[in-house]
Amino acid sequence: MISMIGEKQLIRILTWNCGGALRKKLNAFSNINADIFIIQECEDPERANDNIYKAWARKYLWIGDNKNKGLGVFTNEKWALEKYILGSNALRYFIPCRINNYFNLIAVWAMDNKENYDARYIGQVWLAIDFYMNLLSDAVLIIGDFNSNKIWDYKDRIGTHSDVVQKLAEHRIDSFYHKYYEESQGEETQPTFYLHKNINKPYHIDYIFGSEKFSNSIHSLTVGKPEKWLAYSDHMPMFLEFKSDNSMGITE
Repeated sequence: MISMIGEKQLIRILTWNCGGALRKKLNAFSNINADIFIIQECEDPERANDNIYKAWARKYLWIGDNKNKGLGVFTNEKWALEKYILGSNALRYFIPCRINNYFNLIAVWAMDNKENYDARYIGQVWLAIDFYMNLLSDAVLIIGDFNSNKIWDYKDRIGTHSDVVQKLAEHRIDSFYHKYYEESQGEETQPTFYLHKNINKPYHIDYIFGSEKFSNSIHSLTVGKPEKWLAYSDHMPMFLEFKSDNSMGITE
């Protein structure tokens, strides 16, 4: 749902690793009017047997090796959603797409890479930045489960978490959470993940990165609370609201 603030539209985006079986968790969204959902570990709507889930996923892009657990971008009829055909067997999982011919979105679920130990998790994001370099415009969002934090920089990777943050900063692409809450990488006070759903094992591993066009227009950014979301997943959703003018081309 699109709201208005003065002369500008308020756009809402939610990213969440649902932990599988999204069809059984749609009630979690009952009071969240997002325009774009980026969901990790969700099933392929085309091959799902749940009609309610199919109806909810009326416009989407999805990738995955397993029909029950992949990466999806979901929106509604107000949005034009076009996938860039930029294939690479070395990258798991990313969905590069164009939204309303206005901005680029790279949806992220940074996964393991059994064929290349050094290219797992944040190493995947490092490779993706190079592979999708032409998409790093002045209107881009890079959103999802990075499975990473600065605290693990010591681990062997093609690129560390800090390397990725620095490389994106060179393109004037920053983490919205850290800008909005004025916190440093590795010192986050709001976890997005609880290992084994253990409240005593919190980590911040999900991110919304974007160019200045969006970071300067943030209206709000919130992280889900464990008292609600741990019943559904070990990940907490991140919910972004930003202001955009009518040039975004959204139909009413």
